[in-house]
Amino acid sequence: MARGRAGEHRYGTVAEELRHRYQELTPTERKPAQALLASYPFAGLETVAKFAERADVSGPTILRLVGKLGFSGYAEFQQQLRDELQAQLQSPLTRHPDRFGDAEANRDGFLGRFGEAVADNIRQTIGSVHQSEFDAVVGLLSDARRPVHAIGGRFTGAIAEYLYQHLHTLRPNVRLIAGPDSGWRNHLLDTGRRHVLLVFDIRRYQPAVIRFAEESARRGATVVLFTDQWLSPISGVAKHFLTARIAVPSSWDSSAGLFVLAEAIIARVSERLWATASQRVEGLDRLLSPDDHDDGV
Repeated sequence: MARGRAGEHRYGTVAEELRHRYQELTPTERKPAQALLASYPFAGLETVAKFAERADVSGPTILRLVGKLGFSGYAEFQQQLRDELQAQLQSPLTRHPDRFGDAEANRDGFLGRFGEAVADNIRQTIGSVHQSEFDAVVGLLSDARRPVHAIGGRFTGAIAEYLYQHLHTLRPNVRLIAGPDSGWRNHLLDTGRRHVLLVFDIRRYQPAVIRFAEESARRGATVVLFTDQWLSPISGVAKHFLTARIAVPSSWDSSAGLFVLAEAIIARVSERLWATASQRVEGLDRLLSPDDHDDGV
């Protein structure tokens, strides 16, 4: 997030700033914060009057919230949201490496520079996650009585499967939603209030994943979203969301931050459930022949 004249922001986007400052807000200021996160970033691109009407607060409350976020005024706040929306809509074509200089000139030392960018993404990802949010997600996944579904998009589906494979080893009642999206709706038949949906969705957000998450939420499931700093539209129905930095000097976004979040979840849930999880691992070892052991198990 750019530095505003009213103060320096600690986090990258308005959404991240809101999540980290939420406890500092008054009950009245939390109403527009919630309205913005539920329709991000579009609610904040409305006029002050329209935004205030949406959040059922006064115009001055909107301006106080904007000031607490470090902006000098509503125009600066909206410019930040427009910049985020533009970044959100970028495609691999608009992120072609030519934007970062001549490819031949950048060849030497590219791996080191790329690695530094990924490492910086990971540091910012970890720094952007609120501890209470992380603990809440771990608590949900550590409750073996709550069925868990995991789903992702075209590229993030691999991370959803990675998390699923570990969770399924640690506890029962975990299912991966994969294959053609035409078959996903079958998983909704038994979805209810006890279910937890883990969903991975980053720019360019996948409509089928968004529809599945929204329908799961309508049926009472608790939606946990893993997304980028610009927020998938699923944030509007997510009970919890964890954001990762994904931009690197490439046409393609990096999933390293998302993998780190997934691995941190796996490590913490494993600690919480080890008394019973160790028995499941032992049982799996007995089922697998010595020649069939999976990597990492």
